[in-house]
Amino acid sequence: MAFDKIIVDISDDIATITLNRPDALNALNSDLLSELCMALEEADASDKVRCIIITGSEKAFAAGADISDMASKSFVEMYTSRYFENESDRFNRIRKPIIAAVAGYALGGGCELAMMCDFIIAADNAKFGQPEINLGVIAGLGGTQRLTRFVGKSKSMDMHLTGRFMDAEEAERCGLVSRVVPVKKLMSETRAAAEKIAEKSQIAAIAAKDAVDRAYETTLAEGLNYERRLFNSLFATEDQTEGMAAFLEKREAQFRDR
Repeated sequence: MAFDKIIVDISDDIATITLNRPDALNALNSDLLSELCMALEEADASDKVRCIIITGSEKAFAAGADISDMASKSFVEMYTSRYFENESDRFNRIRKPIIAAVAGYALGGGCELAMMCDFIIAADNAKFGQPEINLGVIAGLGGTQRLTRFVGKSKSMDMHLTGRFMDAEEAERCGLVSRVVPVKKLMSETRAAAEKIAEKSQIAAIAAKDAVDRAYETTLAEGLNYERRLFNSLFATEDQTEGMAAFLEKREAQFRDR
């Protein structure tokens, strides 16, 4: 399918989705998010994709939601249209691992989009923020919830109430991003991580993603029970047999996703 607001490249088991609204610093609007969800769903269903990367430009991953797309809307319009809610729900149903490769600004909806991915690799010029307070509103794509879980109440309150930005170094220090790399190496480093994921059993990768996500949604006791059930169930797969045999035989595993 041809897209207008994003660019999709699929090669070597990896789908790279690039946000492509350069004139608006990749600001999120309904069209872009709709196309993004369609691309994600196609990648999730494709046998040619084992990992997904979402990225923007060196200047901006996404500088927020498109204010011109919502400024004139009323409460009733926002509430009844479930503005961005359907797209958020569709994004959260993607089972394959998603890496956000973030350079430049990741603000408002852009920060929220990055946090919706499974982990973030940041360029050294990245800046994260939830400055919706400056517009007389608050985050609406999960920013108050996910940022608090990632960085704690104090830093989250600071960012949501003052609108200040967090640079890449601080973002790594407080756990928002997994690593920071030079901006010129962002895509090569992210792709290397995606290639590592693509080598693994897809069944195990999906289970790992599912289990870690559950840690944010349940008590420790329930999370441990869920993990044990997934762990035990993987012993019904050919990949578990192959993976452990390869380890014992000191060779590379040949996973078949069965």
